[in-house]
Amino acid sequence: MTTYKEIFGKYVLNLASDPTSDAEGQIWYNTTSGTFKSVVASAAWSSGSPLLTARYVLGGAGTQTVGLGFGGSGNSTSTEKYNGSGWATSGAMNTGRSGLAGVGTQTAALGFGGYSSAIPGRTTATEKFNGSTWTSSGNMATARNTLGGAGTQTAGLGFGGQLPSGKSNSTELFNGTTWTSGSNLNTARNALGGLGTQTAALGFGGYTTTNVANTESYNGTTWTASGNLNTARRGAAAAGTQTAGLGFGGTTTTNLAVTELYDGSVWTNSSNMVTARNYLAGCGIQTTALAFGGEAGTATAVTEEYNVASTVITAAAWASGSNMNTAREGMGGSGVSKNDILAFGGDTGPARVGTTEKYNGTSWTSSGNMNTARSYPGSASQGPSTAGLGFGGYNGGGLNSTEKFNGTTWTSSGNYGASKYRPGGLGTQTAAVGIGGQPVVSNVYLFDGSTWTAGTAYPASTAGSGACGTQTAGIVAGGGPSAITTANKYNGTSWTATGSLNTARYGMSAAGIQTAAIFFGGTSGPTNLVVSESYDGTSFSTTPSLATARASGAGGGTQTSAVLGGGRTNSVPSPTAATELYTGETTANNYKTITTS
Repeated sequence: MTTYKEIFGKYVLNLASDPTSDAEGQIWYNTTSGTFKSVVASAAWSSGSPLLTARYVLGGAGTQTVGLGFGGSGNSTSTEKYNGSGWATSGAMNTGRSGLAGVGTQTAALGFGGYSSAIPGRTTATEKFNGSTWTSSGNMATARNTLGGAGTQTAGLGFGGQLPSGKSNSTELFNGTTWTSGSNLNTARNALGGLGTQTAALGFGGYTTTNVANTESYNGTTWTASGNLNTARRGAAAAGTQTAGLGFGGTTTTNLAVTELYDGSVWTNSSNMVTARNYLAGCGIQTTALAFGGEAGTATAVTEEYNVASTVITAAAWASGSNMNTAREGMGGSGVSKNDILAFGGDTGPARVGTTEKYNGTSWTSSGNMNTARSYPGSASQGPSTAGLGFGGYNGGGLNSTEKFNGTTWTSSGNYGASKYRPGGLGTQTAAVGIGGQPVVSNVYLFDGSTWTAGTAYPASTAGSGACGTQTAGIVAGGGPSAITTANKYNGTSWTATGSLNTARYGMSAAGIQTAAIFFGGTSGPTNLVVSESYDGTSFSTTPSLATARASGAGGGTQTSAVLGGGRTNSVPSPTAATELYTGETTANNYKTITTS
């Protein structure tokens, strides 16, 4: 009899705990639980970072880790790029439209057809994207929207769609410059899914006078009927190839989360999406796909990733933590660990306070008050709860006083270089940087543990910037009172412009270091925001949003493990005591217990 060792090349091991690596396909006996176990691949959707602009009937291209979304409802011209973690803005389309088709890659995409009230009506417009800019190309012969698409930027395919007079069955082929006619679909329809290449495409679902399940394959010359979807629908998205396809979402009488796999002839059901929606966009392949946008009652920014893997992905997210003891806004905050955060000062609504609290990863505890009550102080972002630094602030007017915290008591130190509130702050108690402040200035001051001295001016006059990192490797972003997207890196001597925020704001909290930071919350004026963005040392991209929109809270931690306490909300009264905790995406082996059933 052939043994497991002869088949797999490994013995069945006796282990007290499950292995963390090199485990796929391996069988072992867990001596603690008394069970045989293994790691197997499974299919699942997980939540990703949201689009910057909620929309539906948009175009999509690329892969799960290098994706592209463009156009969409409201005659959008907006283009966003996905890096596998979050979205960032890119060059706008020339023609704003919805219901367009998209094919290709993030650096070589094609968008065509659609509907624009500015033209008005259905359009033949075709545009090519080079990774940063859209340029117009040869128009389609037939103006239509909600059409199917397949192929690449230089070998595209458009088929079906909505005409002024009804549904279309026409097919057009693009050679990188011009469109030519191809053979017709067997079933005229709009809102169908499309995938594959110009010579090996698939069109499925859609709407005639009812939702349909029809599937047709294209060989470059002729469309041929194939196996029907299990769920008839319109407005589904697609990914993959003609022999390994994926269709997901859509609508019948209600929005769907249904996902189906296509093997070249037959559709089979797979794991449902997290959020049911229609007229979404998709890209990628059958085993690693991306779904984004869509309509789920209203336009949505929801992004989901589909993976067939031997690991279980837990999506990044903000979650509720224990409330602070004192609700307030306009605090200073610092800390480089989720288990050691310092919050101080602020405004409770009735009064400015010197209240100080420390967070240990589970709860907040009160500590010694500041000597001078104040709101909107600057702080050394990397300071732990035993070495905090607060400077400037507001109490009937701007302050220049500086205080240091030793974990129990605040003591006065050398005055800040100007009487300002809302200065940005980064660094440590003995090597800090203060940036700008209100009334707005570009002044920068450096702290050596006892004295402030002038540093190189910030490139913009601003207040309320988000900042983190050290005195020799810092990152500063945004600012007010007119919200901006500007970001600059600091090396201890000079400032260098870097990629901009996707959402202009001030009053953000920040955590992390110059090459791995996260900026969350803030305000764009009258409205506080839920927006969260990560920074990789070069550019910003979206991360999961806060549960509660707020600005001027106390933040700290790292890019993958951050804390936000308190702040100003959009409610009345505005100060809050709520705490939110951020945890980045994690993966773990997909352990399965082996049974005899």
